Amino acid sequence: MEEFVNRLTEINSLVNYYVSEKIGIVLLISTGVLLTIITGFFQVTRFKLWWSKTCGGVFDKGSHNKKEKGSVSQFQALCTALASTIGTGNIAGVAAAICLGGPGAIFWMWVASFFGMMTNFSENVLGIYYRRKNADGEWSGGAMYYLRDGLGSYKGFKIPGRVLAFIFSCFTILASFGIGNMGQVNKIVLNIESAFFGDISGSYVIGDRIRVIPLIIGICLMVIAGVIIIGGLKRIAAVAERVVPFMAIAYILGALAVCIANITLIPQALASIFRFAFGIKAALGGTAGIVIRDVITQGCKRGVYSNEAGLGSSVMVHSNSDVKEPVKQGMWGIFEVFADTFIVCTMTALVVLTSGYIDLKTGLPKDGVSDATLVAKAFSNVFGKAGEWFIAVAILLFAFTTVLGWSHYGCKAVEYLISTKAARIYRVIFVLLIVSGAVMESSLAWDLSDTFNGLMMIPNLIGVISLFPTVRKITNNYIARKVKGNTDIEPVLSYDPKLQQEHAELVRNGAE
Repeated sequence: MEEFVNRLTEINSLVNYYVSEKIGIVLLISTGVLLTIITGFFQVTRFKLWWSKTCGGVFDKGSHNKKEKGSVSQFQALCTALASTIGTGNIAGVAAAICLGGPGAIFWMWVASFFGMMTNFSENVLGIYYRRKNADGEWSGGAMYYLRDGLGSYKGFKIPGRVLAFIFSCFTILASFGIGNMGQVNKIVLNIESAFFGDISGSYVIGDRIRVIPLIIGICLMVIAGVIIIGGLKRIAAVAERVVPFMAIAYILGALAVCIANITLIPQALASIFRFAFGIKAALGGTAGIVIRDVITQGCKRGVYSNEAGLGSSVMVHSNSDVKEPVKQGMWGIFEVFADTFIVCTMTALVVLTSGYIDLKTGLPKDGVSDATLVAKAFSNVFGKAGEWFIAVAILLFAFTTVLGWSHYGCKAVEYLISTKAARIYRVIFVLLIVSGAVMESSLAWDLSDTFNGLMMIPNLIGVISLFPTVRKITNNYIARKVKGNTDIEPVLSYDPKLQQEHAELVRNGAE
């Protein structure tokens, strides 16, 4: 058995290496570049437009409208998507990128996210365009639908489209149990133990292996999550709408306080990001320097896996929005990447770089520095023990909301493969596995789920790349009508003739 596990670990590591660092990063960045070009650098040239329609219009009644059956508001869709993307990767993940790739990794994180904006935009445009109502009257959309009905509509691609949709759905379910559930819960437990129960955690054990405190924490999380998840998307979205803005603002304010306390180091920290963006050749005390490959890989990897642009995950909740115009939800996708990476991840990076634990002259972490506790230490330098508690609570909220969001992703994948009834059973299984995540200690399960998460992007990006003419057509149509004022043009809203007609009538009547 041990030999089998070791062999499986080796195979998974090899697959993960190629998916995450070889094929994946190149494919993701290339897709983002392509979509940025074909939309005319929309994220820059139409900055005023997408900002006014998202953050600038957050208090607009239209973004909070919840009257349509089977849908959530545009703002709720964003918050639920952010619940999944703003997670532990925004804290520990950024610290790891800096420790492994140096300060320059943040520059490449920004680059990857800049292009990722248009990947996320395109996913959401396609998600709205190819969605449909399920048996419960709820909107269903995602990569599986635009692979089947979009890519599959091309001559000779009907079967490949269906196969890729099936593969994407299978990987989504597997990833949801691991990185979207047990992996997040495990991180919550570890941080709560460290911050609040460090002295007594190992004192109470059932049998030889199950520790009592993680078990109790897991049961509490399972009960809370069960009340929310079993209630379906409406309840998840209602919780996300309240929790996500609070947790993001609280974390940003805390990070700002740390940065203000270390304000004299801010210029050096920012300078180090650009100075080391192209690698470190020097060696210090026998430690090899960071080469350009590591800098780019760590930065791009963090940018991509933090905001999930290109993975095809968040589009499954964006498709539940009550919006009729695909481009309007696409613009919320741009804001999602902006908020996740350019705001939250950047704040974490500045906290780490001004903490004193990273040598800003060499770009290397100081001896004894661990990326797992680096952010907590940086906060404790300013706030004392309360700083560690703050980060433990932040990770609790970040990771727990990620669990809520991923429960919906897996649910939609099960619904596509089987039925809406099976999706209800999936929710129960998903909730029960939370306790397993709290008490499990094997890292193989997390490593496998990370691989499945990465494997989701390959079929998704094949669909996005193949359908870029559709994205361009929908985007140009929206710009012509809404920006240039050409009201004679028929809106392009849905692949389904019936939905196209219904939605076009609503749009013409000023409903959106």
